[in-house]
Amino acid sequence: MPLVTSKEMFEKAYAGGYAIGAFNVNNMEIIQGVVEAAKEEKAPLILQVSAGARKYANTIYLKKMVEAAIEESGLPICLHLDHGDTFEICKECIDNGFTSVMIDASQHSLEENIRITKNVVDYAHDHGVVVEAELGRLAGVEDDVKVSQEDSSYTDPDQVEEFVSRTNVDSLAIAIGTSHGAFKFTGEASLRFDILEEIGKRLPNFPIVLHGASSVPQYLVEQINAYGGNMPGAKGVPEEMLRKAASMAVCKINIDSDIRMAVTATVRKYFAENPGHFDPRQYLGPARQAVKEIVRHKLVNVLGCNNRI
Repeated sequence: MPLVTSKEMFEKAYAGGYAIGAFNVNNMEIIQGVVEAAKEEKAPLILQVSAGARKYANTIYLKKMVEAAIEESGLPICLHLDHGDTFEICKECIDNGFTSVMIDASQHSLEENIRITKNVVDYAHDHGVVVEAELGRLAGVEDDVKVSQEDSSYTDPDQVEEFVSRTNVDSLAIAIGTSHGAFKFTGEASLRFDILEEIGKRLPNFPIVLHGASSVPQYLVEQINAYGGNMPGAKGVPEEMLRKAASMAVCKINIDSDIRMAVTATVRKYFAENPGHFDPRQYLGPARQAVKEIVRHKLVNVLGCNNRI
């Protein structure tokens, strides 16, 4: 089975009242943990690659590992570029075989965002690739994405119809109260369901995306702190809010920080209990299992996309 786009995934998710998990991947163990969970839970998958992942692991390596995951699992998997901020980056990933790209021109004016997004959409559609764009700005830090609280803004429902019709984009990431990276640990988010509901009315049957939607379980925070960490105890976006969003217009929910925390907590614990050990397989194996466990939880209890293939 080749890589697939998210088009059919989103159509089924919208009709079924659930969301597809889009998991950021950086190495083999994370890919394996995510895919093993999805295989056991019979869930479609989006594996996405950020700027940081491309720098760390190399785009070609990541793509080949995702192709190996498809061969081993038989799952429908979409390979997605997360937060491409220029036409050139999106084009490079399209040319390298990605089946979905995100162009994030949300830092620009509405007109410039539309212009850049349309250029990417035109090129991507000519190559059978789908495009996600962003309208509104999420606060927080994730790899090369850095937006202060002062510069963040909710998505304006009055702009979404014009944006989608002029760009012909396939899905739209919106800002309704989630946040990227470390910002989520400073307090519990509260989502603006009024904005989501209004956007759903303006864009019927159109797939909406939530970024910055990790909700790290308290046990991972406690485990990190027990072995030398200093993480606050806030949980980010309550999972019941994410599940409600998935029952509405949201068809894709991005998950990254949960995975990073699962890996970090496991590795910290291993070295605290096994000082002097040096075999990477001994700590990356448990880290892979921790990724699998957190992903399974998200698939079943948050996204509701298990048993969908």
